[in-house]
Amino acid sequence: MSRSSRALVFHGPGLPLELREFPTPDPEGCEILVEVIACTLCGSDLHTMQGRRKEPVPSVLGHEILGRIAAFGPTAPRRDAAGQPLDLGDRVTWAIVASCGACFACRRSLPQKCERRVKYGHEALAPRRDLTGGLAEHCLLAPGSAIFRVPDRLPDETACPANCATATVAGAVEAAGELADRSILIMGCGMLGITATAWASTLGCSSVIACDLDADRRTLARSFGATHAVSPEELAACVSETTVGHGVDAAIELTGSTDAFEEIYPLVRLGGTIVLVGATYPSRPVHLALEQVVRRCLTLRGLHNYAPRHLRAAIEFLDGHPEFPFPSLVAAWVPLERAAEAVASGLGQDTLRLGVQPRIRDDGRI
Repeated sequence: MSRSSRALVFHGPGLPLELREFPTPDPEGCEILVEVIACTLCGSDLHTMQGRRKEPVPSVLGHEILGRIAAFGPTAPRRDAAGQPLDLGDRVTWAIVASCGACFACRRSLPQKCERRVKYGHEALAPRRDLTGGLAEHCLLAPGSAIFRVPDRLPDETACPANCATATVAGAVEAAGELADRSILIMGCGMLGITATAWASTLGCSSVIACDLDADRRTLARSFGATHAVSPEELAACVSETTVGHGVDAAIELTGSTDAFEEIYPLVRLGGTIVLVGATYPSRPVHLALEQVVRRCLTLRGLHNYAPRHLRAAIEFLDGHPEFPFPSLVAAWVPLERAAEAVASGLGQDTLRLGVQPRIRDDGRI
């Protein structure tokens, strides 16, 4: 094992990412050291770099990580969170938050909000917290990490976004409630929206309506199971026609746009559910008539990150549905030393995912 690990350090919006070397840590106690196979850049990573989100600095960003076990701490678990055995060399992914299991939030089934959490790709550099992001050659997994083995047949391109995009969608679909023979609106056809469209299409929904400003993303949504893919201007008419004027049973809002929420709010049926996922950065307040929420018997659910069970469901979903072209959603792979250049050039701005592989060479081979 290399005694040093390269990592890209984020110092703040507008500042260049710095390629640095850190000592490769020997895992202690329950820690596990993984070699990073790949990291895909989530939209929230790009928002952080642009200053739309505030995160501690300096830090190593990247939380959609796929790794291979390099070393176990003396008391580290030898089974994953699903009960499967773990061994050196196993390909693994893990929940975005390592939780203590005993605090106020953990005892109330919100481990992602643990009071003593370690959040991968979001931690300021500190002793034994230097390598906690995916834009690095190694990542040190803290005690309380929910680790899952990745099936061998699952491609890296499919598995890498599982521990953010797919797992978050698992939580959103769960929050949306019963969907068989019911209609659902997916607002926003980015990575999460395309994934939610695919997932909803497997649940026996009567209609899966995907909405996005971008025509190419609407076309993509159709290839992932959308029964209807429309622009915001077409949305109200589509919902009215599809649901015979009743409104959709559930809507998942993934853009974070206040305008988008105000657009879908009247399109949900009596007794329907709206799941809010995308609003992870500051935006203007929403004007909401509480009397209408009461009279329409609406359910509003917010979801931030996810619980370990959602990551397990995400892996099972991806493994069970090879018919969807998930590998195509990662538009490009770059080596670690070129990641800063790729981000600065805007390569990840208009694509669903940009991938970084620390061991990849400039000719594209690992």
